[in-house]
This record gives sequence, structure tokens and C-alpha cells, in this order.
Amino acid sequence: MKKYLAVLLLCLSSPLAASTGPEELIRDTSSRVLAELKSNMASYSEDPAQVHRLIDEMVLPHFDFAAMTDLALGKFKDEVSAEQKPAIVSEFRQLLVRTYSSALLEYTDQEIVYLPMEGTEADGQVVVRIEIEQAGGFPIPIHYRMRQGENGWKVFDISVDEVSLVTNYRSSFARAIKKNGVDGLIQTLQERNESQ
Repeated sequence: MKKYLAVLLLCLSSPLAASTGPEELIRDTSSRVLAELKSNMASYSEDPAQVHRLIDEMVLPHFDFAAMTDLALGKFKDEVSAEQKPAIVSEFRQLLVRTYSSALLEYTDQEIVYLPMEGTEADGQVVVRIEIEQAGGFPIPIHYRMRQGENGWKVFDISVDEVSLVTNYRSSFARAIKKNGVDGLIQTLQERNESQ
């Protein structure tokens, strides 16, 4: 699954105007970042910190990390205080950056096929669907769950082959909270980020 995370990022990696529709956002930005990656792959491979910066500057503006964190927390989100929430969001964001940075370097020019979008922009929430073509294998479906807010369309969950990448963290978050409380979860995330 890790190598497909690269395509997830590539499809959301350039800030566009807040008025850009969700499907257009995915299509337009993917071509820009693919060009950037292809032309500078040697530089990114030599210095992973450049990949972190690329993701931080070009990808993350299109994600709603507060909503993603709430999804990962599940039923425990109500146990998080107003003081603890920013720390969890920040650490979760950093964890995803580090995880996806290495995935970005594994991209090998797979073809992206765009499928009909689920929902309508008028609803304020849609699923933008793509498939990654694989030589000699089945295509990998990727769904971006997006909703419209004050700053345009944002991704709040991604699924790869029907597995949510955000809720995939829910069990580990729950274990950490049950064992050592919310502060224990924050410490666990900090330790994971420092070890990567």
C-alpha cells in the first residue's frame, strides 16, 4: 500500500484558488507535481528533507487535519481537551508527512485513471475516485473523501482499495489512550515522529 501513497500525494500537491472544484483540484495539481517530481527526482532522493518541505508546502494545504484527527480518534475524540487537541493534530500531521515522504520517492510513473465523482458539489461533500493502473495487475482504486469549507475543498479521508488510511490509525490511537490516556497518545506520536 505504501507505494500508492505517493500517488495520493501527487494528486493533491499544489495550492489552487479556493473556488476550484474537487475533481479539478485533483486533476490539475497532479500534473504539476508529477512534472516537479520527474524533473528533480535525483535531488529529492539525495535529500529527504526536501520531500518533507514539498509535502508541507504543496500537499498539506488541501487536507483538513482536524477532521482527520477526529476520525482517527473515533469515540475517544470527546476525551480530548481543548489544550490537547492542537498537540494531537500537529503530531498526527507530522506522522503523515514523514510516512508519505518516503512513499513519494517510490512513485514509478503509474497511470492515473479518473472515474466519475460520487456526490455533487452542491451537497458540499463528494468522493473523487481514481484508479492506479498496474502493469500485469489489477488497478488500485483510491477514493478521496472531500468536503467544502470556507477555504475551498479539503480532503478529510482517503481510502486505498477500500481501506481508510485515517481510520486505519484508530485502533492504535485507542490502545494508546486506554493504556496511558490522551497525554500518552501524544507522547506515543511524538516518540514515533522522533524515531523516523
